[in-house]
Amino acid sequence: MTAALGLYIHWPYCAKICPYCDFNVYRARGREQEQAALVRAIAADLEAQRALTGERELVSIFFGGGTPSLMDPDQAGELIALARRLWTPAAQVEVTLEANPTDAETDRFAAFAAAGVDRLSLGLQALDDASLSLLGRNHDAAEARRAAQVAAATFPRLSVDLIYARPGQTPQAWREELREVLDLGAEHVSPYQLTIEAGTAFDRAVRRGTLVPPGDETAAQLYETTQTVLEAAGFTAYEVSNHARGEAARSRHNLVYWTGQDYVGAGPGAHGRLTLDGVRTATFAPARPADYIAAVAAGQTPAGREPLDAVEAAEERLLAGLRITQGLDFAEVAALDLSPDHPKVADLVAAGLIALDRERLRATPAGRLLLDHVTSRLAT
Repeated sequence: MTAALGLYIHWPYCAKICPYCDFNVYRARGREQEQAALVRAIAADLEAQRALTGERELVSIFFGGGTPSLMDPDQAGELIALARRLWTPAAQVEVTLEANPTDAETDRFAAFAAAGVDRLSLGLQALDDASLSLLGRNHDAAEARRAAQVAAATFPRLSVDLIYARPGQTPQAWREELREVLDLGAEHVSPYQLTIEAGTAFDRAVRRGTLVPPGDETAAQLYETTQTVLEAAGFTAYEVSNHARGEAARSRHNLVYWTGQDYVGAGPGAHGRLTLDGVRTATFAPARPADYIAAVAAGQTPAGREPLDAVEAAEERLLAGLRITQGLDFAEVAALDLSPDHPKVADLVAAGLIALDRERLRATPAGRLLLDHVTSRLAT
């Protein structure tokens, strides 16, 4: 059987850089010629990586960023069609595009659907204007609601992203906001706790004392509120920050990551994981669009390739596998010498952070809340 393969395409341009973001992003204005060159470079990169992977079954395509909904829909369609020619499409290839809910972009939703996108990941982030302003978003709550309604009517599948643990946020307000979000028609909700990343505008604000995130106790209450409200609405937390209304609503592409399958990464700063000659191999690309375009033109695709040794591959598999409810087989992390009887595993079982399971290594709900602690204990 041909092994499954996911494809991640990074589109690094944004209309505005959010103050909490530490992704590889660049302002879109004034880069029109570069963007056209980038599409051609991504296409050439895909051709080159097909020579590396050989014949594979393409199960998912994910346009991330940045704001890939700023792409010309025809360009997205060209890359989707190329990927489907290069690899054998699965019976149902999941094609996801990340989008922001501005009026300019909602007008483009139908064009993206016609280009082959069947799942929209919409960055709502919040549903009140004060929070959206704080988060530096270029849309208001009314635009967010309107965009979600248009997306739900346009695409077969809709996922929405939210940010919680915002300064001043209370569990009651978050509960009401979640319930309102659920009325917008999404089948998948990804609530992310606000984290202060080094080097971001929020990081500088925290150090100046002008931004005060909630304390650990409030953040934990907000997390528990998230679980309670979404579970009551029929959304299962199949991963730490991802909830789906039924198994069919789960992100096929993200499951490629979390279950240790191979994926091609294309675009500036994109990372991939490929099994080449039986060795798990990390691939990575130059971060700056101009450098990426030059590297592809020079035949350096992917620009970086690094074989992982058995322990590195097992640690990576551990970190990803414990994020999902199904966990992973002990055999998948054999290089770490873990087993149901290992003292470290037994200690975490006794603490209620790892499930008692002879076949699989699984974090409990309490363990997923403390996943950094759990993985640091289990890794070498």
